[in-house]
Amino acid sequence: MIRITSPSRLHLTLIDMNASWGRVDGGAGISLESPNIIISAEKSDETRVIGDSVLKERMEAAVKKVLPEGEYVRIFIEEDMFAHVGIGSGTQASLSAAVAVNELYDLRMSVRELAVAVGRGGTSGIGVASFESGGFIVDGGHRFSEKGSFSPSSASSADPAPVLFRHDFPEWYIILALPDTQGAHDEREADIFRKVCPIPIKEVQEVSHMILMKMMPAIVENDIEAFGHAVNHIQSLGFKKCEVELQHQAVRDVMTLMQESGAYGAGMSSFGPVVYGVVDNQKAATCIMEDVQDYLDTTIGGRVMVTKANNKGADIRRA
Repeated sequence: MIRITSPSRLHLTLIDMNASWGRVDGGAGISLESPNIIISAEKSDETRVIGDSVLKERMEAAVKKVLPEGEYVRIFIEEDMFAHVGIGSGTQASLSAAVAVNELYDLRMSVRELAVAVGRGGTSGIGVASFESGGFIVDGGHRFSEKGSFSPSSASSADPAPVLFRHDFPEWYIILALPDTQGAHDEREADIFRKVCPIPIKEVQEVSHMILMKMMPAIVENDIEAFGHAVNHIQSLGFKKCEVELQHQAVRDVMTLMQESGAYGAGMSSFGPVVYGVVDNQKAATCIMEDVQDYLDTTIGGRVMVTKANNKGADIRRA
């Protein structure tokens, strides 16, 4: 039997949704210790995915794409993530199922090859790289001539983007707020890409500058103030600004509350509604968590948790 624990991820921002210089997408993100998807899998005389999870269909589809003809697998979903909230559950579900088949039947495919097979990573490479290695990741997007459109991963057949930079994320505390609502996904998500892109090149340049000359050095130098400044600034730029503006007011209020309660930086992951804040000590993390939970309890509902970065990627072991 194979047991796989896959990380969630924060997608901090897409970089270039203008494409006038020949590439599109690109992104920055952080792999997280929790929430997780945990599955166990074994060879079987029938193929089944067992578990009460909204991610069940994604796993079933992934298994069909990589399972050798005439072979079968049974997958048990032991723990799953929230879907359509901005932490990458779709990619992790698909990769976990595909990797289980890969291990059980010794297919010797890499994580990136499996991602191509199951159709993940067509816009962002952060989820695939999080599964593969964890850490803080910047990916380089795709040639626009090959991708051909502004579109989310769910509507893209492009291969996962190349990783340009990967570094262990510091031992900072990350507060995650999961408001009781969902972010854009599927056709609505694709429609938003079509409506708001291309993003003005000036904003793309500012996002790029902020990532290269503020965010990346801050990770290397363990400078949480500089990192927090970059996170805060990016919320009002480029495609991320569009994502934030589409949110329920309570989601935007949670970002402000985290900043006012002591987070060095607070932002929204992907299309949300997950909001994250970063601090350097557990006491501050707990205080912010409690403040945000109180706010959600009196507005739209939801839950708040504290986690850290995952700097290893998925855990794959034989049980």
